[in-house]
This record gives sequence, structure tokens and C-alpha cells, in this order.
Amino acid sequence: MDIEFLAFSLASFLFITLSAYQIGKLATNFHLPLISGYLLAGILAGPFIFRFIETLNVEALRFLDETALAFIAFAAGSEMALDELRGRYRSIGWNTVTQIVAVYILCGAAILLLADFIPFMRDLTPAGRVAAALLGGTILAARSPSSAIAIIKEMRARGPFTKTVLGVTLVKDVLIVVLFAMSTSVAATLLTGRQFDLGFIVLVIFEILASIGLGIAVAHLMSLILRNHWEDWLKIPLLLLIGYLVFFFAGELRDWSHNNLPVELLFEPLLICMVASFWLTNRTPYRTELRHLLHRVEMPIFVIFFTLIGGSLDIGIVMALLPITVVIFAARLLALFAGGYLGGLVAGDPAQFNRLTWMAYITQAGVGLGLAKEVANEFPLLGNDFATLMVAVIVISQLTGPPFFKFAIRLVGESHLPKDIQDDEVLDVVIVGIESQSRQLAERLLDHGWRVKLVDVDQTHVSNAPASDGLRHEHWLPDISAAALREIIEPKTEVAVTLLPDDAQSLQLCQIFYEDFGITRQIARLNTYTLLEDFRELGVHVLDPANAMVHLLDHFVRAPQLAAIVFEDDPDHDVIQVTITDPSIDGLHLRELILPDDVLVMAIVRRGHSIVPHGYTNLHLEDELTLIGPTDHLDEVALKLGY
Repeated sequence: MDIEFLAFSLASFLFITLSAYQIGKLATNFHLPLISGYLLAGILAGPFIFRFIETLNVEALRFLDETALAFIAFAAGSEMALDELRGRYRSIGWNTVTQIVAVYILCGAAILLLADFIPFMRDLTPAGRVAAALLGGTILAARSPSSAIAIIKEMRARGPFTKTVLGVTLVKDVLIVVLFAMSTSVAATLLTGRQFDLGFIVLVIFEILASIGLGIAVAHLMSLILRNHWEDWLKIPLLLLIGYLVFFFAGELRDWSHNNLPVELLFEPLLICMVASFWLTNRTPYRTELRHLLHRVEMPIFVIFFTLIGGSLDIGIVMALLPITVVIFAARLLALFAGGYLGGLVAGDPAQFNRLTWMAYITQAGVGLGLAKEVANEFPLLGNDFATLMVAVIVISQLTGPPFFKFAIRLVGESHLPKDIQDDEVLDVVIVGIESQSRQLAERLLDHGWRVKLVDVDQTHVSNAPASDGLRHEHWLPDISAAALREIIEPKTEVAVTLLPDDAQSLQLCQIFYEDFGITRQIARLNTYTLLEDFRELGVHVLDPANAMVHLLDHFVRAPQLAAIVFEDDPDHDVIQVTITDPSIDGLHLRELILPDDVLVMAIVRRGHSIVPHGYTNLHLEDELTLIGPTDHLDEVALKLGY
């Protein structure tokens, strides 16, 4: 290939991808997925509209395609952590199998029946039509893990329905790639007119097992990179280079075997790459590092890949096939409903789950598009026309799927957005004593999602409280009694803070909080040491203003970074305490949790006793974990563990 032509193609495509990135962000303003903008940018720049990218340029940039496909396979495999599927194996297994079978059969049959109306299939032999139907059915059975995870995070979804959906999504893509490897072998045989025999079956099994074995070998090669303390800018290109070389050598082996052997060897590069990341995720200690590196390069890879796909789409074919596309999409919805309902029925899932589960699997993106692109590259007889039809169905699925999934999450009651959250999942605190410090504390806790009640025994402190700061939680406590407090505070309040000037009144309140409301986490600011031991007998955390500054300075001297996070206003980092309420976490080792690599568990409190955590610490319901890390990642972990 002409180096100057390649350099020109790369430089031109760089400017187009920058535009695609901006168009993708613009698409989100209209509640469309980012990839919709990337595809649109590629279509506009492609050879069928403005012609910024010509067909020859797209072919010259095929190595970017293959690198992106390797990344998509790495990302899909890295999401399938087996220990995260714990507790829903039966439901995940049955739903996965029935949905794949239903979509594979019904969508394949729809494509086959519509062959006379699809221009590129009219001239195919009956065997060629069956090959196209098998490949199409496989592609349309794929799901989008990234889209599913994004919606689950957006809806703060948690529960058995959500866990099953996520598990099916992850398992399905692994099986789809295996099925795709089988389908490509069958399709290649059908398109070449070779007869099916025992030797063919043995060859297909050998190709799949060999691909899996090569995937494990690639995983060991990747682990050599992951285990070294190199910078990300070096590790990421090396991993992507390995992925590209998998595609390159698979193609070279196919060409060589075609010319020199009696059979053509089709080692599936997508399967090799997915097995490699799956192995690293579940059989090595490099899961976190792999996910971190993939996340770093995710955005530019997606921009490149989807822009290239858009650039290869023929708008004329898309418009001509629009009625066919809608019919195939409808067949896919029917298959998802039938497969999901049957799978849930056999697994014994609730009837409501069975009726709604199809809504959760509509969305398609990376894996499906990757398979369509792979078919276009591997089977010139089907070519871009086949890929265009598949992409059109996938785009409709991508646009319609997220609203349906969100609707299903709301119907099963597993959304945990602020307006949907249950009362017992909100952390409550009562602060007694209205003054400047208590109001500042209340504002900070409100910003972190707590429900705050400010209380004072002096009515003038309540009536004179400023009304301009947005707080509307002040209450007057006419007398210090359990009856009076029940009229004010929530029945399941977790924390009490007393900041009264009278220590005797504070002690009386702490006793009531402990004995009548069961509040074990209490903080009291003392004015003298007279009643110190009485407070400590109740387990109250005592704050001594006289020594507080000394302790603060001591922390800044001996542990300045931690003190800066805890005591200074760092909007990007925080320390939180989370109570484990998700039953699926019960019994797991701490090392089995899939935590972001920048979130650390500092301490665990179980039934009032502190535990220094290590990788093999067993976690149990109602354990209280103290976590430190970036604010956005802490919110993600809190949603996963409990509240």
C-alpha cells in the first residue's frame, strides 16, 4: 500500500473523527446515544454524501477496524466476571439459552423468507441464502453490555431482575461469539458448495477449540504486559497491537490454508480476543488493571469504529431496505418476548419478570456491529450490503432499546433514583442544637443525599434561624422525652448528633436515642469532662472542642493526604460508610467484589466490632464498610453494596 496514501487517509480521518466526537455529544442533547452521532458523522463524511471518505480510504483504514474489533471483544470478555453472577445462575442460564435459540431461529427464518425482497440476496443460491440467514440470526441475537451497564447506572437499578438482565447480557455475548464461529464455518461451506460430512463437523469443533486455546495463550501474553509497572500510554498500545495481530494472523492463516491445504482454517479472532479477556478477568489478578486500561481508550476507539461503519453505509440501500429492516426488527422483538418468557417460566422467575424481560434485551451496539463488520470482511459475496442491513436493524434497536429497558426497571420497582428510593434506603440523621456549625453540617449531609432533621430545645433558636439558606428541617423539641422525639424524627434514624451547650441534656438525649430508638451511631460535642465516662458507656463518639484542633493538626502532620480528603473540601474525593444490604454480597470474600481500582476499603464494622479488612475477609449483611476514593466511583460502589 502507498505510504503517502495511507498517511493522507489517516490525516483526513483524524479530522473527521474530531467532528464525529462533537456530533456524538450533540446527539445526547436530543436523548440519543453517543454512537448515533458517530454513525451520522460517518454517513455524512462517507462516499455516498459529502465524500470526505472515499471507498478506497475506508479500505486503507481497515487495520483501524480490526484493532477496534479486538478492543470490543476485549471489553465484552472483561465484563463477564463469574463471581458477579452468583445467586442467579438458573435464571441467567435458561434466559440466555432460550433467547439465543428464539432469535437465531425466528430472525434467521425472517431473513430467509424475505430473501426475494432483499436485493443482494435475490441472486444467491438457496445455500447462499441459508448462509446469510444463519449469519443474520447470529448477529441479531447479540446484546450490548456497555449500553446495559450504562442504563443500570443511570437508573441506579438494583435487584433480581437487574442482576439477571446483566448476567444474561454478559453470558450471551460470549456464547454469541462461539455461535458466530460455528455459523461462519457453516456459511463458508454453504457459499463454496462443499458437502457436509463428519470431517466438516470435526473441523468446526477443532476450529472452535483451537480459537479458545489461542485465546488462553493470548491472555498469558497480555498478562506479561499487565503485570509490569509501565505507564498506561505504553500498555494500551501494546494491548491493542496484540488484538490487531490476532486479526492479522487469523486472516493470513485463512489465506494460507486456502491455498495450501485441502481445508480452509477459520480461527475466529473475535472469539480469541474475548476468551483472552475472559480468562484474564476470572483466572488472574489483573482484572482491575485490564478494565482500567480498556476504559481509558474506550471513547476514541468507539469514535473511530462507529465513524468507519457510518462511512461504509450506503444510504441508498438503507432507504431501499427500510421496510425489510422494520419487519426483521419486529421479528426480533417477537423472538425476544418468546425466548424471555419461556426462559423465565422454566427458571421459575416471577410472572411480571417474564412479561417484561424482552424489554431489557432490545439494545444492540458494539458486539453486533463488530460481527456485521466481520461478515462484510470475510464474505465478499455478501459484502457491505449485508452489513448495511444488519447495521440498520441494530441502529433501530439502539434507539428504541434504552427507553424500553428503563420502563421495565421502573415497572419491577428496581429503580433507585431519588424520586423512587424507598424510605428505609435513605440515611437519616437528627442533629440537636441549631447553630452555625450544625446548619453547615446539615447542608453537607443534604448534599450527600441524607435526610436531615435539625432540632433544638430552645424555641428562639428555631424561630430565629435564617430562612435564606434553603434549610427547612428545623423543629422545636418542647421537652426531652421519647414521646416528643417520636413526633419529629424518622423511626429508622441511623445517626444522632448532639451539640447542646448543656452536657446533661445531651446525655439525656443520647440515652433516649439509644434505648428508645436503637440509634447506636451517636456523636456528642462536650463542653466539660464531667460526664465523659457516661457518654462513653453508651458508646457515644465524643468530640472535645479543646483537643479537636490538636487532633486535626496531628493528622495533617502524620497523614497529610488522608487528612486533606477527610477534612478539606475536595470535590473529587471523599470518605463514606456503606451498609451491605444486597443479599448477593453475603458470604463473598472482599477480593471477589468488583470495585473500581481507585476505591479502597479502609475498615469494616460488624455488630459494633471493627475488622481490619484483607482480601479474604468474608462480607455479611449489615456490615458497615468505610470506603475512600473518587466521589463518582463511591456512588457506584454504594449502589452496588447497599446504602
